[in-house]
Order: sequence, then structure tokens, then C-alpha cells
Amino acid sequence: MAAITAAMVKELRDKTNAGMMDCKSALAEADGDLEAAETILRKKGIADAEKKAGRDAKEGVVASRILEDGSGILVEVNCETDFVAKNENFVAFVEQILDQIAASSETGDLDKLLAEDHVADAGTTFGDFIKAKVGELGENMGIARFVKYTGDAAVGTYIHMAGRVGVLTEVEVGDAKSAESESLQTLLKDISMQVAASTPICIDRDGVPADLVEAEKDIFREQMKDKPANIIENIIQGKMGKFFSQKCLLEQAFIKDGDKTIGGLLEEVGKEIGDDKLKVVRFDRFAVGEEA
Repeated sequence: MAAITAAMVKELRDKTNAGMMDCKSALAEADGDLEAAETILRKKGIADAEKKAGRDAKEGVVASRILEDGSGILVEVNCETDFVAKNENFVAFVEQILDQIAASSETGDLDKLLAEDHVADAGTTFGDFIKAKVGELGENMGIARFVKYTGDAAVGTYIHMAGRVGVLTEVEVGDAKSAESESLQTLLKDISMQVAASTPICIDRDGVPADLVEAEKDIFREQMKDKPANIIENIIQGKMGKFFSQKCLLEQAFIKDGDKTIGGLLEEVGKEIGDDKLKVVRFDRFAVGEEA
């Protein structure tokens, strides 16, 4: 029987990302044959995936892609350790997930996406492809969530902190040619960067849940309960203005120029490109490991 060295185990681990003991066991079973050991690990994949499914997977990356037709994708892919998240095999796995979403008509339904045929192998569901990868890379992994924007609006993205945070933004245009302008592309990136850094909860005041507004007002009233009743509401209005300027995207100060709001930036770019119909339609912000 061939001697199994640490160097052989490391080579197989680097290639597959499987656990050290799994690599050693596969090499022993394959009598030191690296390719045969890799095949053994792959065959164990789906069975091992079921065992690993209950383990916490709170590391990973957020990735995005803008497609040729103007559609945009944002996806969070989780794994168990930061080591795997940075491995080239995991990076390639994320790209395969983006390929699948790009080819799919699904815009956010994860169960339906996993039930589809794998775009690179019509005989395998995408869910089973992911299970096989779990066995190959040796950790519980999977898609936490995804969104895909399709339609006539312009889409931009920004990935922050090496994939720890990602944003997808959609801006409605009055003229299709506007979407091709460099200024609008810069605007899309700037707004996405703003969302990544400043975490707004909605686009404007209309999007703030009424119960949240009332909860904030109640807090302010409690803080000022000793003040005369006739001035409390006026003070509250001022405090709520600050609250909205922090929570509503269009009212936030632009992170690159605090003298401008995002709403003002939108108007400025609209004038520059001759399109007064620019409007933020929606945005999604994913951070690795956060509750969806």
C-alpha cells in the first residue's frame, strides 16, 4: 500500500476543499492515486451533503452580475468557513450559480431555481448539483437568497468589502438611450455604493412602515414628556425629519458629497443627460450571514 504523505493530503485538499481526514481516507482507499481519490470524494458528495445540511453556514460571499440584456443579479452564497469562501473552487462555484440564475426565468424563488435542470447538465437538477459540490468542497454550502431584476429600467451594482456586502439598484429612465450614458452608469454605481454604506430601509418616506414611524414618535414623546405639550409635536416633526434623512435613500446625504442628497444627485444627472424621468425603482442590499 502506498504511503500517504502530508503533501498528498494537502494537494487533494487544495484541489477539492474536502476535509483533511476525508482526503486522507480517500487517498488510502485509492492507494495514493490522486485522481481516484478525487472521484471517491465526489461520489460521497450527495450523501455527505445531507449530513452537513444542518451545520451553520454563515460565511460566504455576495456576488452580482449585469447581463447583456441589461438584467441584473444579486446572490448570497454561504459556506461554513472563511477559508472555503476565499478558495478558488468556491469562487468558481459562485460563478456557476450566477450562470444558472442568468439562464433561469426565476427572479427570486429559490425553491423553483433549485428544482430546475442544471444549465450545464440537463440530467441533473440544480439542487443536486449543489449537493454534489457540498461533498466535493467538504462544507455545508448553499444559496441563501437571490434577486434578478428584469425589464426596461437601468440596473447597476456594487460589491463592498470583498463580497461581504452587495447591492443591486434599478433606476427608471424616460429615454432608453439614457441607460447607455456613462453618467447614468456612474449614478447607478454611486447609488448602489450609497446603499451599501448607509443602509437605507426604503426609497422615500412613503416606503417607511407606519408602525415604525409611530414607534419613533412615541420614543421622542417619552424623551420630552416633561416639556410643554404645545411644543412637543413641533419638536417631533424636526426629529422625524432627521430620522427620514437617515432611513430614506433619496433624503440621505450623498457619501461622496455631503452637500447633496441622493434625490438631488438624481435630478442633477437627469439634467446633465436630458432625462427628467429618472427614478429609483428599487434596491436590494445583501450582507453575508444576516437574517434575510
